[in-house]
Amino acid sequence: MTPNKEDYLKAIYKLGGLNELVNNKKIAETLQVAPASVTEMLGKMKREELIHYEPYKGTYLTDKGMHAAISLVRGHRLWEVFLMRHLGYSWSEAHEDAELLEHITPARLTSRLDNFLNYPAYCPHGSAIPHPDGQVDLVPMQTLNLLPVGVNSHVRRVTEEKELLDYLQENGIVIGSSICIIGMAAYEGPLTLDLEGRRVQISYKAACQIYVDQTEGL
Repeated sequence: MTPNKEDYLKAIYKLGGLNELVNNKKIAETLQVAPASVTEMLGKMKREELIHYEPYKGTYLTDKGMHAAISLVRGHRLWEVFLMRHLGYSWSEAHEDAELLEHITPARLTSRLDNFLNYPAYCPHGSAIPHPDGQVDLVPMQTLNLLPVGVNSHVRRVTEEKELLDYLQENGIVIGSSICIIGMAAYEGPLTLDLEGRRVQISYKAACQIYVDQTEGL
């Protein structure tokens, strides 16, 4: 299977394609490709029985596609753990190189890597690592911008996007950090945070891609 098809499988998986229809627009936005390219690729993947594709409605993974997607996601996130834990990679470096390694990692290596790392539940960016059967250990979360001012919480996950990862790392934001919004400027202005006792200011856009503990009642 080509890396391009594998990227489509992974995108459909991340967009919820195990249990529900994912529309072409979301896939195009996630992969940053033209809608026509998505339609063409999904036609090929349907013929290979990787997806169920309903024109104008959406796509979800077949059993064959699901197993391939889970293998890719597991490989990617386990490599991120290995690269940061043992080779001193930064957040964005680990994500970039895991994107390459996931395409050349056979199931045998993924299994042994999982064992070597003592079966981590989450990648360094906070995303759950699926078990071999596809099950994941999920924790209720919400984006930081929805956290009420003055309420203490903890960083649990961040979106894997290079510029964001570098930006957050520069500001000392890591998974597990204690965090509290001190102030929020009007019109989606910057947020002032208490981060582990330090005062830090980040953009509203970044706050929408940082996930913290679910607040009761939300």
